[in-house]
Amino acid sequence: MAALLGDFSQAWLLWAAAIGGYLLGSIIFGVVLTKLAGLGDIRRIGSGNVGATNVLRTGRKGLAAATLLLDGAKGAVAVLIAGSIGGQDMAVLAGGGAMLGHCFPVWLGFKGGKGVATALGILLAIAWPVGVLACLAWLVVAVVFRYSSLAALVALALAPVAAWFLADPQRAGLAALIAVLVWIRHHENIGRLVRGQESKIKLGKESAISTETAGHNGGPPLDR
Repeated sequence: MAALLGDFSQAWLLWAAAIGGYLLGSIIFGVVLTKLAGLGDIRRIGSGNVGATNVLRTGRKGLAAATLLLDGAKGAVAVLIAGSIGGQDMAVLAGGGAMLGHCFPVWLGFKGGKGVATALGILLAIAWPVGVLACLAWLVVAVVFRYSSLAALVALALAPVAAWFLADPQRAGLAALIAVLVWIRHHENIGRLVRGQESKIKLGKESAISTETAGHNGGPPLDR
């Protein structure tokens, strides 16, 4: 694939897959849906994150759920469409493009989301056993430690290893790229985890987190 990418005349479909994946991934549904709902710019609410949890601070649970599902779906759709046209090479490039698009969308000055939902959507589409294991790892770590950010970091770090054994080196490379991007986008969460200041997943009445607290702590760890 690398050799083909050097000759645009032979590899335009591969370039199209990467660019198309980026453009699809750069549709930031947290921003789009909140504006369509008349709620303003999500980047000026709570932590300023464009993910589902910050959308939840608007009080619109359905809107937050839609954001989460659509952020995951766009990654899966990019992979599935590209794969149906040109096989695994195109699927991998489209998946990598979608991840870059979500994390660094050109429309928002390259300031996007943290990429967890999109990452899981990509993994489920490119190698579903790897995606399922990543989801299970997230769930186990989240339940045991009650840190969603830690759960995401662990789950995505394990994904390349799982892909190496359950898929192939090409898809393991994509999983590694995804893990690197997620860790980069979570650098603030990592700092708070090290300092013991990261917000935990809260249940019941504890789940209500004020905008002021969210702004101080950088938002609860479920931000995508």
